[in-house]
Amino acid sequence: MPEHLRTLIVILVLATMVFAFAHRPACTISKTGDYTRRRNLWFAFTLAAFLAHNFWVYTLIAIPLLIYANLRETNPPALFFFILFALPMATVSIPGMGLINYFFELSHARILELLILLPAFFVLTRQRGALAFGRTWPDIVLAVYLLLTTLLYVRDASVTATLRGAFYLFIDIFLPYFVISRSLKDLQAFRDALLSLVLAIMVVALIAIFEASRHWLLYYPLLGVLGLGGMLNYLERTGMLRAVVTAGHSIALGYLMVVGMGLYLFLQRSIQKKLVRRLGIALLAAGLIAPLSRGPWVGAAVLMAVFIATGRYALPRLMGLLAVAALVFSLAAVLPGGEKVINLLPFIGTTEKGSIDYRQQLITNSMIVIERNPWFGSVNYLEAPEMEAMRQGQGIIDIVNSYIQIALETGFVGLGLFVSFFALILLGIYRAMRSIRDKNSEERLLGRALLATLLAILVIIFTVSNIAIIPIVYWSVAGLGVAYAEMARKQKREASSGHAHSLKNSGFPKRAPKTQS
Repeated sequence: MPEHLRTLIVILVLATMVFAFAHRPACTISKTGDYTRRRNLWFAFTLAAFLAHNFWVYTLIAIPLLIYANLRETNPPALFFFILFALPMATVSIPGMGLINYFFELSHARILELLILLPAFFVLTRQRGALAFGRTWPDIVLAVYLLLTTLLYVRDASVTATLRGAFYLFIDIFLPYFVISRSLKDLQAFRDALLSLVLAIMVVALIAIFEASRHWLLYYPLLGVLGLGGMLNYLERTGMLRAVVTAGHSIALGYLMVVGMGLYLFLQRSIQKKLVRRLGIALLAAGLIAPLSRGPWVGAAVLMAVFIATGRYALPRLMGLLAVAALVFSLAAVLPGGEKVINLLPFIGTTEKGSIDYRQQLITNSMIVIERNPWFGSVNYLEAPEMEAMRQGQGIIDIVNSYIQIALETGFVGLGLFVSFFALILLGIYRAMRSIRDKNSEERLLGRALLATLLAILVIIFTVSNIAIIPIVYWSVAGLGVAYAEMARKQKREASSGHAHSLKNSGFPKRAPKTQS
């Protein structure tokens, strides 16, 4: 039996286990019909990809499936999230038919953007009462950032390359942000969408655990069968395989697990059985360990610290978290094989210390290059001698820092807009969360989860470039943050108007106006 068919069987078994485990709690959070339809679509996409033997055949199967699902879908972000990680983010070029070299690069994610998010975008723009783009500060900053990036493409690119770049900005950044930020208007819509995202990540988590334990990348054969270009490579750390699944890279996989853990902190309140809640977080935690990526581990620590700090009894709970961490570290130091675990830890471990040295040197050399074009960056920054000195044995210059990458490409102006965009969203989430008086409410819990998740993301991308799933996830979470802030503002306005209306009709006598004698 061909290897890709053997991996397909394993993937289907593992996914079935997760979906069976999650069926009852999922059907209490979402409608049973919605959950079942999205789950079946996940299986249909997976089967189509592994059995098609050609990306274009797979695409022809995917299009009618998505059209059918869209006709019955009431929450486009939920559908998008559920099947986003079903396949790797590998790309294939659409031929230019002799007119140009190629039109644009297509991937599984872009198929979903074009067939789920684009129709939702047109519906939202015509919807009465919908928040128009440009009505919030994050909207304005994002618009300026996208415009700047498009204009900078002109520096050293043909007209077709510039148009292609602008198209990518629209479908990869604007569409996820806009549709998600405008579609989720109440708490049930958030539950539904976040359930889809977390379930999709849980499937990835179980597959990651299998890959690491069996030393077998299950999606690796698929790229060759479909003729796709991607980043799925066998990487090891201390003799152990670093799982990848569909994330494109082991760091991206760890990053995805942190996002899943953060959003699960909100969803777990809707799960009645304590055992199921604990098994869910344990699955995501094990998925976080499987890629052996230290940057996401730091992000997970930030996630938990922020989530606890924004809740009740923050100080004693933070002290308890530190005590548990100290206990685990002490046990690891004395148990057999514990030294190997400690050496994997960030900051104190010694395994692959050269990776940390490379990152430090990258920042130093990049700052020299950035200073030559500080405002708007450069298109040929990789040709600078300082960057050539960073070329690795594989012949690549790995820009393992998203902030540095943005500054090199768009200068401090572009980096400032990027950071300001997320800072405004963090501020919006925090203010919305603080405006909710009931500290034990689900609305406040959602704000805590989103705030902690977004801060963890901003920490993790300091250790990885904008590859694979990294950007689409943080633009999507940004959309969740804006939607949450708008939902809180709407609830506050409704509460204020309701209070004023109740006073008006309360029956209390009005104060008689003064009369002149």
